[in-house]
Amino acid sequence: MVIREIKEKDNKQVEELIRTCLIEFGANKPGTAWADPKLGDFYHLYQAEGSKYWVAEEDGKIIAGCGIGPVEGFPDICELQKMYALEEARGTGVASQLLERSLDFAKDYYKQCYLETLSNMTAANKFYLKKGFVPMDKPLNATEHFACDAWYMMDL
Repeated sequence: MVIREIKEKDNKQVEELIRTCLIEFGANKPGTAWADPKLGDFYHLYQAEGSKYWVAEEDGKIIAGCGIGPVEGFPDICELQKMYALEEARGTGVASQLLERSLDFAKDYYKQCYLETLSNMTAANKFYLKKGFVPMDKPLNATEHFACDAWYMMDL
């Protein structure tokens, strides 16, 4: 397994990864990443300064991904974005590796890292707490992900 920055050829596989995970958790609906207009074009979306997306690839298949991007209106805060892993990749340590790579990158640009997710993604929520993210009572700002009901922040 290799972790690397996204390439343009990965766009379709990354979209399939995310859609598969969203269906699994009943999140294939408006207000989640399901409806993001840029979901199939992460390569271009993550080319801006302070943004980056990584994939975990095994035998030519994208099994997990994770990104860092800015939060509009909060120049010192980034967002951990679109962190998903196929069921067979969970519990293998790949999520920890992706998170470590993402936060190391984020430290060069930001002071804090925010994330929003769904409370029914129980394992993911436990993972974020274990890694040092602190729960928040409400979202940082209004985003297109209005269906998310769990929010976290971490000092970098």
